[in-house]
Amino acid sequence: MEQVEYFEVECTEPTGGAYYRRIADVVLLDHNLIRAIKKLHIFIDPAVPIFVAAGVTKKLPGIVHLRDFAEVTATEQKITISIGDETYLAPLLQILWAQYGKESVDQPDRFTIILSVEGQSMETIENLPVFDPSESIYKDLIYALMVIQPEGFKVRRQWYGKEKFYLVASEDTLPEDVEELVREKFALMGESL
Repeated sequence: MEQVEYFEVECTEPTGGAYYRRIADVVLLDHNLIRAIKKLHIFIDPAVPIFVAAGVTKKLPGIVHLRDFAEVTATEQKITISIGDETYLAPLLQILWAQYGKESVDQPDRFTIILSVEGQSMETIENLPVFDPSESIYKDLIYALMVIQPEGFKVRRQWYGKEKFYLVASEDTLPEDVEELVREKFALMGESL
């Protein structure tokens, strides 16, 4: 994987390691996640049994605010939102319905939303966070790692935070020192958890 700065599959069985490297290559390419990963270390020990995947993402796009894809105009009784890009329309409507109630949100056409709310600042509406791309990328990464992990490994612990993620899986209960094992894998990449 030429776009990933660090990619290693460590396995106690060399043949199994080569096999899982190919699986990881295919799954990450199929899920279009190569562009998001900076570093990835996968460790598999079938004797324990344990699967650990620890990684670092590249800098991810920021939160999409309403002002990024729509124009907002206001009068005393209503706020009109003119949509320039429909990509985020569905999540926007969900947010507006939750915050202001469906009775206050009118959509006369595909590109216009009218909010019947008094005293709401235009700036507050413009700065409304609508979509966080990092959430979906991390969920996609964890899903892809679950596809890569050995079949039957149903006991899992997963985590993602600012530009880092991991998934640990086993057939049995997870070892008590699982956090230390994850820290070791991050250290091999020159990172800390």
